[in-house]
Amino acid sequence: MNILKEVSLKAYNTFGVDVYAEQFVHIEQEKDLIQLYEGGWLDRDKRLFLGGGSNMLFVRNYDGLIVHMAIKGITHRILEESIEVKAAGGEVWHDLVCYCVERGFGGIENLSLIPGTVGAAPVQNIGAYGVELQDFFLSCRAFELTTGTFKVFYKEDCQFGYRDSIFKGAQKGKYIITEVNLLLPKKSILNTTYGAINEELNNRGLTHPTIKDVSEVVSSIRQGKLPDPGTIGNAGSFFKNPVVSEDTFRTLVSDFVDIVYYPFGPNQYKLAAGWLIEQCGWKGKTVGNVGTWKNQALVLVNHGKATGLEIYEFSEAIIDSVKKRFGVCLEREVNVIDL
Repeated sequence: MNILKEVSLKAYNTFGVDVYAEQFVHIEQEKDLIQLYEGGWLDRDKRLFLGGGSNMLFVRNYDGLIVHMAIKGITHRILEESIEVKAAGGEVWHDLVCYCVERGFGGIENLSLIPGTVGAAPVQNIGAYGVELQDFFLSCRAFELTTGTFKVFYKEDCQFGYRDSIFKGAQKGKYIITEVNLLLPKKSILNTTYGAINEELNNRGLTHPTIKDVSEVVSSIRQGKLPDPGTIGNAGSFFKNPVVSEDTFRTLVSDFVDIVYYPFGPNQYKLAAGWLIEQCGWKGKTVGNVGTWKNQALVLVNHGKATGLEIYEFSEAIIDSVKKRFGVCLEREVNVIDL
């Protein structure tokens, strides 16, 4: 394990923002974390754990230690009525989905092509097309930064919510997830309730789709809406879909009859952030080196040489315009670093 100095982070964030880390280290085994702890590196005031960098926006150089999690490995075991799948935190999330799909393990196929690493998935409680990580989450193994020991968090410990968990709340910055365990049913039921999935399945003439069919359809839909970070810098959905009370929802529906929404729990509704942003004229708009994606207003893109600060200020302008027109506050899904 080597501590490197003045390392460019351009290849470690999907926005492709060219900032530098004062110090940088790759973690390929759990024992590397223990070594960092024992060496006093984790006592630093400024340190940041980084996986795939798909949910990060660096607004300036990072004058601290970047710890890049690159622990790999996926295994499974067949139980009486379920399948336990164990994946290391440094694995690419989509690679885990492919591992399951290729073996006929159903459950997370709707989460195909979500960017990021396995270790970041519980933090965000990733979700798409009617499925969330918490639906199949069993436990995770995490390294406690203040004690240098490992702890297991079970589903009930994680306090999962919409794109939320205890790792974004009470335990934020206290643990780094090194392993995730999923519990998948042997007899899975495909979730094709989202209209886009059903429509694409019908277009392909798939009346009795398989797990693989659903995964391929979800991937196709995402590729149609979301740009490839390898081609143009982006972090996927930049904003969360806002959740509003029934009273607020009723007022909005009376003023904007075409508003896109989904029921979300008792007396709550989730609004489509992309629709709100598009109605404010942002879809496909470019300002300098920053813009929104032509096919999805929810996605901010780096047209080549944008700084993190440019991207942040562009997002601020979107938030302000949505607030002004709809009275709804958008919240960033992307983590802004060193603002």
